[in-house]
Amino acid sequence: MEYALLIYGDEKVWTSREGEEARTHSERHERFAAALQQRGVLRGGKKLALPGESSTTLRRDGDDVSVTDGPFAETTEVFGGFYLIEADDLDAAIAVARELPEDVVEIRPISGM
Repeated sequence: MEYALLIYGDEKVWTSREGEEARTHSERHERFAAALQQRGVLRGGKKLALPGESSTTLRRDGDDVSVTDGPFAETTEVFGGFYLIEADDLDAAIAVARELPEDVVEIRPISGM
């Protein structure tokens, strides 16, 4: 079964990292991805562009469609990226997510279409 590990966090913290702190955090993600790849469970993943305001939200209400700049939710935590993994079950996906060097990770099963 595939799971998306959705990363959320404080955009101000992410963008304030500089120098050694930024390199260290990036290296932690590289090691995490390499370990998943070595175990054969990594299916993909990407870091999203910052700032979150660079996104666009489409909202449909019946036949009415509105398109607005920026993310839908007004919150301190924004969606920053994801990993797509293969795991036997939710417990296995949680075990993988525990290794991720982020504070907030939403684990979402992928639906077959």
